[in-house]
Amino acid sequence: MRAKIKWRDGASFEGVPGSGHAVVMDGPPDAGGRDLGPRPMEMLLLGLGGCTAFDVVFILQRGRHTVEGCEVEIEAERAETPPKVFTKIHLHYKVSGPGLTEAVVERAIRLSAEKYCSASIMLGKACEITHDFELLEV
Repeated sequence: MRAKIKWRDGASFEGVPGSGHAVVMDGPPDAGGRDLGPRPMEMLLLGLGGCTAFDVVFILQRGRHTVEGCEVEIEAERAETPPKVFTKIHLHYKVSGPGLTEAVVERAIRLSAEKYCSASIMLGKACEITHDFELLEV
């Protein structure tokens, strides 16, 4: 896997991963940014959320379940002093689909957290990650 980061100006950077889909990251105005994109640490949370959401949907679909919705809301805490690493991350899943049960959704989330989500497993070595979920009615 490869990626390239190029400074644009101020506190703005363009990131291009191997897939070629570019994303702009920027800092807040008080740090020289123009607020044109997410902060790099926000990108880490987006990567985590995307990775685990992908897993949960994929696991459910492979189990022949119909998934109509999957959202992950993330709350994170960071250290107060540099390096301001994540100290706690909480993932709240909202999953919907006809015939889905709490047991099936809980299993998919557990498999993602413990076996498949590389981002979750990697970040879990540095901070506490917790999760819960809601099974939404269709």
